[in-house]
Parts: sequence; structure tokens; C-alpha cells
Amino acid sequence: MATRRPSRTQASKKRTTGPAVRTSKTRARSGSELTIQPAAGKPILITDVALRDGHQSLLATRMRTEDMLPIAQKLDAVGYWSLEVWGGATFDTCLRFLKEDPWERLRALRAAMPNTKLQMLLRGQNLVGYRHYADDVLERFIERSAANGIDVFRIFDALNDIRNVERAMREVKACGKHVEAAISYTVSPVHSIDRFVDMAKQLEDLGTDTLCIKDMAGLLAPLDAYHLIHRIKAAVKVPIHLHSHYTSGMASMTSLMAILGGLDMLDTSISPLAGGTSHPPTETLVASLRNTPYDTGLDLASFLPITEYFRTVRRKYRQFESEFNGVDAEILTSQIPGGMLSNLAAQLTEQNALDRIKEVLDEVPRVRKEMGYPPLVTPTSQIVGTQATLNVLTGERYKVITTETKNYFLGFYGRAPGPLDRDIMARAIGDDQPIKTRPADRLEPELEAARKELPCLSRHGGRPAFVYPVPHDRTGLL
Repeated sequence: MATRRPSRTQASKKRTTGPAVRTSKTRARSGSELTIQPAAGKPILITDVALRDGHQSLLATRMRTEDMLPIAQKLDAVGYWSLEVWGGATFDTCLRFLKEDPWERLRALRAAMPNTKLQMLLRGQNLVGYRHYADDVLERFIERSAANGIDVFRIFDALNDIRNVERAMREVKACGKHVEAAISYTVSPVHSIDRFVDMAKQLEDLGTDTLCIKDMAGLLAPLDAYHLIHRIKAAVKVPIHLHSHYTSGMASMTSLMAILGGLDMLDTSISPLAGGTSHPPTETLVASLRNTPYDTGLDLASFLPITEYFRTVRRKYRQFESEFNGVDAEILTSQIPGGMLSNLAAQLTEQNALDRIKEVLDEVPRVRKEMGYPPLVTPTSQIVGTQATLNVLTGERYKVITTETKNYFLGFYGRAPGPLDRDIMARAIGDDQPIKTRPADRLEPELEAARKELPCLSRHGGRPAFVYPVPHDRTGLL
């Protein structure tokens, strides 16, 4: 059973809100006074991501199931709101490198942790791949994921194109599971708090149970986090969850300011798999909130054996650690997530061109602007990063254009957040016309043709027999 310390109800009653913080000398960007009104006190719920994003960020997703199961019982006893254990790159890595069955991993973790909700990251219509899949494949994958142990589905789209998450949200609801729709946070001339608030309202209207701010590059600054959460809390009723990577060094400060803004739930990672391109350390955040109106109620002593275990396990995977595993202040300019950064380094190393990484990092923002400022998260991070690398290594910008770049300009990944560079677009797609419909809609004619040829895609009882498409068009980052 979950282990929690006694609640501090008296402290909460005495101080449900804090005083407004005003400074007459310090001015916000707009020129107005800086005013902070701490949100009412409530226990902050914690999701630990060590079994998915923690080792995906720091160890190239290489942790094996055999190294997860021995500590599962202790993780299950902590009292987390959820544990992120699946999705993202874990499916691909199990198949491609570890020679493990990802479904067996999920079933084993479900059996070992019966008391805690298990959570996965779902890339909307991309599922756990790198391109859109047809609706019936999506439905069957979600149904099987739910049946095998997933309770919480965090669903996002790399372009924040709501058309690409709506069908997945609907299917999770049909399976009786928890929907956590996510907003991919980024900074650009076309993104603003108003835009994110509007998207939060749309996702609530679609029925999300909780809402996640997915700060994959660690770009969310502390004061911006306060204002973003404060504004969203005023606009929607569902609980708000923050997922912020530590890459820029701001995530712990950002987490605390988000809590003051009204945050309900927070992603952390047990300390041996925290920091760098991962997340704020669980133990530190829990300790920081002790004896405050936002006390998590989790017992610090329960983390000691877990911390020691993962400290030992991490040594086994030292060969997979990237040299980019500390604080990277350059991300505040380049906006390149840590996993993307390590992938670019690997690509350049294969070409004996690691000394040109600075040129690639300078090229990424230019390519991103020409593509309409997409958030840099799978798969757009790979598309932008690979194209930027080719632009540098070939000596001529867009001399070589990847299939993924062409498909992006054709609208096959969704609607770009901002205006596309028309000259680059014409160079990429020629006389072809971009689609204006939902990207997955174009797959239906292809699927119907395939059904006539492949018995495995024939319908059984109104639903298709499930065949999982291993992503063959991967452009890099796992």
C-alpha cells in the first residue's frame, strides 16, 4: 500500500494562500508591477518518470525490464499519483535494440505494481511511431494498451494540431481510461500564453481528464510558468500537470513557480535519473514542499532504497550516456531538446564531423523558422534537426531535402503553427499541393486497398485484426 506521512491540516488551514508579492522597482516586460498571488494550498501530486523519460533522456532508453522489476514493489509503495513506464521511445527501443517484447514489459510492470496508476506517452495519431497511422490501427493499439495495463494516456501532437489528438482521446475514453491531453510548450513569435490558454479550453471541451504542459526543451521560465498556469487555471476546471525537462537548468524553479500559480500535478524523476536532459529530482521537490501548503505527503525515507538502487543500475548503462547530460544554457537560444542534441552529435560523429556541431546548432533555428516554428519534439525535432544537419554538411542549404521535410510541407504531419517559407516550400514539394484535411484521413484509401491484399487486415467482428507497424521511416532520435 502507499506510504504517506500524516497530513498537515493545521498548517494548511492557517495558510491556504500567501500574500501578494509586489515590487515597485522590479518591472515586468510590459512595464506593469510584478504581482504574484500564491495559489490556495493543496497537496501536489507526483508522477515519477524514471522508468520512461528518465532513462530515455539520459541513457538512450536502454534500461531493460530486468532492471526495473526488482525495484517495482518499492516504487509501488511510495504513493505516487502515477508512474510513467511506457510509450515514447520505449516501444521502438525494445524492438530495435533490446530484443524485448514491449507488451511483456507492460504486463510485468502491471503485475509488479498493482497499487499505482501506470502511465504512457502517446504521440497522438503517431502512436509510438514517427508518422501518422490509420484510425483503426490507433483504436486497436489504444485498446490493447489499456487491456495490458495502462491507466493514464498522456496524448500530444508535435504541432499542437488538435485534429491529431482528438481520435486518440475519444478511444481512451471509450476504454474507460484516463485522458491527459498535452500542450507542447515552446517559445516563438507565433506562440503566446493566449494561444496556449485557447488550446487548453479546446482540449477541455474534448473531454480531457487532466491537462499537461509538456515543456520538452526546458524553455518554460519560472515567471512565465506562474503566469501560464495561473491563466489556464482561470480558464479551465481540469487539473493541470507540468512536465518540464531540466536541460536549461530552470526546471526546479519553474516547478515551484508553477505550483504558486495553481499547479496540481508535477513530473519528477528519482535523483540518479534526474537533472541534465531529464527532470527535477523527486526527492528534492518533495523535500522543498514539506511543511508548506503544497506538501506532497510523501515520505522521504521511502525514497532511500529506490535512490540507491537506481544509482547502481545507472552504472550498467554508462556506455549509452551522452556527453550532453549537464545543464545546457545554449538551449535557451537553440531550443534543441537534450535528446535531439545527443542525436545530432551521434549523426555528426558518424560523418566524422562532430567539430561542425556549432554550425548545425546555428542552422536549426533558421530551419525551424522556415517550417513555421514547430515545437521541437518527436517527430518534428528529428525532421528539423536532420534537415539542418544536411544543410550544413552538403555545403548548400536544401541541396538535399529529406522525404520527411517534403511530407512536412505537404501537411502530412499536420498544420504548422506559423507561416511557411514559400520559397523553401516550393523547393521541397514542387508542383504538389499540400493537403488541407486531417493527415490521417488520407490513409483510409491506402488502408482499404491494403485490406484487399492482406488477410491480416480483414475485419473481425467490426474491428481490424491488429498488426503493429514498426516505424521504418525513423529519422533519428529514439
